[in-house]
Amino acid sequence: MTDILHAGDVPPPTSTRWQVAVHRFTINRLAPASLVVLALVALAALVGGRFWRYGYSEITPEFSTPPSWTHPMGTDGVGHDGLAQVLRGAQKSLQVGLLAALVSTTLGAIVGMVAGYYRGWVDPVLMRFTDLILTIPGIAILIVMAGRVRGTRGNWWAIALIVAVLSWPGTARMVRAMVLSLREKEFVEATRAIGAGTWRIMVHHLLPHAAGPIIVRATFAVGGAIFAETGLSYLGLGISPPDTSLGSLVGAGQTAATTRPWLFYFPGLFIALIVLSVNLVGDGLRDALDPRGDRHAGR
Repeated sequence: MTDILHAGDVPPPTSTRWQVAVHRFTINRLAPASLVVLALVALAALVGGRFWRYGYSEITPEFSTPPSWTHPMGTDGVGHDGLAQVLRGAQKSLQVGLLAALVSTTLGAIVGMVAGYYRGWVDPVLMRFTDLILTIPGIAILIVMAGRVRGTRGNWWAIALIVAVLSWPGTARMVRAMVLSLREKEFVEATRAIGAGTWRIMVHHLLPHAAGPIIVRATFAVGGAIFAETGLSYLGLGISPPDTSLGSLVGAGQTAATTRPWLFYFPGLFIALIVLSVNLVGDGLRDALDPRGDRHAGR
């Protein structure tokens, strides 16, 4: 039995590929709602601290006070305002996640595209190097390298780069597989026949066709990087004081989870909210950018 399509669920027949993707993304109501939540959290994290009455490093006269109108997320044992700390922590966690995702996705896409297009000796060399990175115990290397930048002011960017260097091989293997199939297509052969250079073929013809899966991979990389930073901060190897991150706040508040639960649960809630929103947006993008469109036939 064929599925019945609602008129509003079918994109116009003259729509471009990206217009169809946007249409598919918007009819999946959970994905746009998650995108709005993620945008609001990011906006609050990036600019909210500028308008809040307390700074993240400011010490108030109130110590370990529960949530109130003055301190909506309470205060810690030193007197730091909880909301200011969480906003600052969300900002740093998002910065780590976005930078790590950008670097790892870009590096993986370049390696995968070069390996898939050139083949010959280039492909096995790049892929064996990729396999070598995959065999390295990432968590051990992450802990060792993060320990080397521990205590360094502004070390969030170093943590993001370490996470990125250890997480690009999956993207490289995915892009290589796509390029291996795309390079034999008629439109690539035609472009090569009229004298187009390698750079033009890869950037203007192969990359747009692989952009959808790459974008989806990048969204999931954001959540993975935030979790990695959270784990490091929980072990005391994350962002150095006096700066903070959500992982640092969770690690600091774990001992007070039963006596002063606001110190543990508020930053933990923000981590869950950010990562869940990112993953739901990624799911929506994966469905929207699926070239077969099989999953949307009944929507």
